[in-house]
Amino acid sequence: MRRRLTAGAVATVTGLAFLTTVPGSAQAEPTAVVDYTVVAADGASATEAVAAIKAAGGTVVSSNEAVGVYRVTSTDATFETKATASAALIGASERKAIGYAPNGIEKVEKGLSSAGKGGKGQGPAKSDPLDDKLWGLAMVKADKARKIESGEKGVTVGVLDTGLDASNPDLAPNFSSKLSKNFAPDIADIDGECEVAGCLDPVGTDDGGHGTHVAGTIGAALNGSGVSGVAPNVTLVELKGGQDSGYFFLDPVVNALTYAGDHGIDVVNMSFYVDPWLYNCTANPADSPEAQAEQQAIITGMKRALNYAHAKGVTMFGALGNNHEDLGSPRTDISSPDYGADPYDRPIDNSTCWDLPVEGPHVIGVSSLGPSGKKSDFSNYGTEQISVSAPGGWYRDGYGTDTFQTVGNEILSSYPLKVLQEEGLVDADGNVTDAGSASVFKDCTKAGKCGYYTYLQGTSMASPHAAGVGALIVSRYGTPDRRNGGLTLAPDKVEQQLYRSAAEHACPEPRLQTYTNEGRSTEFNAYCSGDKQFNGFYGYGIVDAYAAVGGH
Repeated sequence: MRRRLTAGAVATVTGLAFLTTVPGSAQAEPTAVVDYTVVAADGASATEAVAAIKAAGGTVVSSNEAVGVYRVTSTDATFETKATASAALIGASERKAIGYAPNGIEKVEKGLSSAGKGGKGQGPAKSDPLDDKLWGLAMVKADKARKIESGEKGVTVGVLDTGLDASNPDLAPNFSSKLSKNFAPDIADIDGECEVAGCLDPVGTDDGGHGTHVAGTIGAALNGSGVSGVAPNVTLVELKGGQDSGYFFLDPVVNALTYAGDHGIDVVNMSFYVDPWLYNCTANPADSPEAQAEQQAIITGMKRALNYAHAKGVTMFGALGNNHEDLGSPRTDISSPDYGADPYDRPIDNSTCWDLPVEGPHVIGVSSLGPSGKKSDFSNYGTEQISVSAPGGWYRDGYGTDTFQTVGNEILSSYPLKVLQEEGLVDADGNVTDAGSASVFKDCTKAGKCGYYTYLQGTSMASPHAAGVGALIVSRYGTPDRRNGGLTLAPDKVEQQLYRSAAEHACPEPRLQTYTNEGRSTEFNAYCSGDKQFNGFYGYGIVDAYAAVGGH
C-alpha cells in the first residue's frame, strides 16, 4: 500500500505556522523591520486574518488568500507571540528557506573525465546537432513519439525552479514571457548583491542554472540547434520559486503552485526538495516544540498548495530525491536542519514524517536511471512513493567498460552562459575554456545566436523527462480549455495514461543491489521489492513517450 500525505495524516494541524519561539517566550528587540510568513487559521476569512495581523503589529506586504498565507513586516518584538495568540491566525515566523535544488549530487562528479563525452550514439533519428549525446531521449522513445506527437503550443509546462534562461536559442521559441512570473526576489544575504532595482530578476533569466537545465530536457525546441526536449513543441513557463542560490522559501513555492492552478498551467515540474528538514515530521520527539511547529507548517502549507493546484487541473511531477534510501524505511536523519542551525540525529517515524514535495498529495515521484537502465546509486526508491522511473544520469554507470565514470553517462541540457562563465567553464568571449572542455558544449544557429549546454545528474534530471511525457499526453488527448485557452486534461487521466504506457521493468537479480564496485559504501545498498508490474526501483516502469501517445 503506497503511503500518501492525506488530510487525515495532518488532522491535528489546523493551519500553517513557522514558530521560532514558543508563545510567551522572551524575544530580543529587533533592530530593523523583520519579514515574516503568517498563516490564517482554517475557517478564518481574509478580512479576519488581515485585521488580526494589524492588531498584532504587522503590515501585510502580500497575500495568497487561496491558501491563507501572508507575507508581513513588523518592528514589534512581540509580533510572533501576538499572532500565535490570535484565533484568526496560526502563527508567524521569520522567513526561512524550506527547499533547495539539490545540485550537490548533480555537480559532484561533473566533468571529471572527457572520455565518453559523446555519449552512447543512441540519440533520436529526427534530432538536433547534440541529440546524439542525449541517451535519455532514446530511452524514453521521444524520437519515435515525434512521428505521432511532438507537443502542442496550447499545452503549458511550468518549471518551478531557479529561473529559465530564455536567451538560449533552444528555449526562446517555446518560452512564454506572458505567463512566466518570478515569485522569489533576490535576498542579498544568500543571493549576493541585487542586480536590478527592486531585486526582482526579470523573467527569462536564471542566475542559478538548475531551472534552465530542467527546462531544456522538457521542451527544448527541435529547431536545428543544440538539443531537443522530450516535448519540443510545448510552451515553457518560468515559475521562479527558488532563489539564485538554490534555496526555496515557502511563500514563493506556494504562490507559484496556486498561480499555476489559476492560470491553467497543465504540467508543473518540481526538481527540488524541502529543507531545512530532510524529513518534515508532525511531532518528532527529537525535535524541539519550535522545530515541530515549523515542520507542521511546511507539511500543511505544501499540502494546501498541492491540493489547490491539482484541483485546478495541474499535473505535478517531483524528483524522488538523491539520498539513496527507501522512502518507506528512512534512515536516521543526521543532516537536519541544514539551514539556520546545527544538525542533530533525528530517528524518522515513517508514518508521521514526509519528504516533500514528492511525498505530498498528487505528486508523481520519479526515480533516476543511468544509461544501462540500472537505478542510479544516489536515487531514492521504494514502493511506497515511487511512481515511475526515467533517465537522470549516473556518472558511475558502466563499471568494467570504457564508459565508466564518464560525463556522457549524465544528462546534457541547456545552461546559462552567465553561470558557466562564473564557474570558469566559458571565458568572457563566450568560448569554452580548458576547464569546461570535458563537459560543456557551445552550439550556434546560422544567424549566430549561440546556446550553451552541460551535463548534470540527479533525480532532478529524471523528473523533467517524465514531465515531458506528461506534456505529450496532454497534447495528444487534451480537450479545449474554455477557461484559459489551449488544451487541458484532468491530472488523474494524465497519471493513468503515464502509468499504463510505462515500459514495465522487473527488479534486478539479485534484488539486493550493491554499488561497492562503483566505489560506494554499503549504505548505498538497495533492495528492490515488488514485481514486474510495480516495484521499488522502476515503479510502474520507465516512462515511454511513444506508447504514451498511442504508438505500438
